[in-house]
Amino acid sequence: MTPSATSKQKQQKAAAGIDALTGLGTRAAFQDAVEALPDELPLAIALIDVDDFKRINDELGHAAGDAVLVRLAKTLVGSLPAEAVVARIGGDELAAALPERTAEGALILLEEVRAHLASHDVPDVDRPVTISVGVAARPAHGSRFDDLMRAADQAMYRAKAEGRNRVAIHVDEKMVMKSNYYDRAGLSRLAKLSENSGRTEASLLREALDDLFVKRAGEL
Repeated sequence: MTPSATSKQKQQKAAAGIDALTGLGTRAAFQDAVEALPDELPLAIALIDVDDFKRINDELGHAAGDAVLVRLAKTLVGSLPAEAVVARIGGDELAAALPERTAEGALILLEEVRAHLASHDVPDVDRPVTISVGVAARPAHGSRFDDLMRAADQAMYRAKAEGRNRVAIHVDEKMVMKSNYYDRAGLSRLAKLSENSGRTEASLLREALDDLFVKRAGEL
C-alpha cells in the first residue's frame, strides 16, 4: 500500500469515528456512545494513560510505542465486560465506559488489566509496560460527560503523582482523609474488615454513613 493510500485510509477511518492504529473509537465516538446511555443508568468512566510513553517512543522508536498502544487496546477490549465502550481519546490515553458499574467495581476490573500488562512482555519492548488509571462514576462524581471525564482525569493524575502503575478513584477535594477521624486501632480494624469481606474501605465507610443516616433520619 502506498503512503498516499495509507493516509487516505486513515482519514476515512477518522471520519467514521475509528482510530486507525488500534481500531478503537475516537474521542468523539466515545462521547456519543456515553451520552446515548440513559441518564439514570449508573456508569463508571476510566481514563488510562501509558506510563513513560514518551520515553518508550524516544528510546525504542515509534513502532514500539504503537505496539504498546495496540496491546493495551486489545487487553482492554478482551478483558472488560462486553458492554464496555473502549476508545483512544488521544496520544497514549485511552478511555473505557462501564455501564452499570460503580467506581469500586470499575477499579477491580482495571486493576486486573493493570496487573496483566505489567506482568506480560510486549514484543520489541525491553521493559515492563505500566499504566496509570483514573476512575469516576455517575452519580457519585457527576452526571454530565464532561464532569465525569474531568473527575476521572483528576484521579488519573493523582495515580501518577502517587507513583504511577496504579488505579485511583476520584476523591472530592473537600473530603478529609479518614486518618483525621480515626485512631490507628480503628484504621487497623477497618483494614482487616476490608480484607476479610473483599470490599474496599471506602465502600464500608459509605455503608456505615448510610446506616447513620437511617438511624438519625428524624434529625435530618
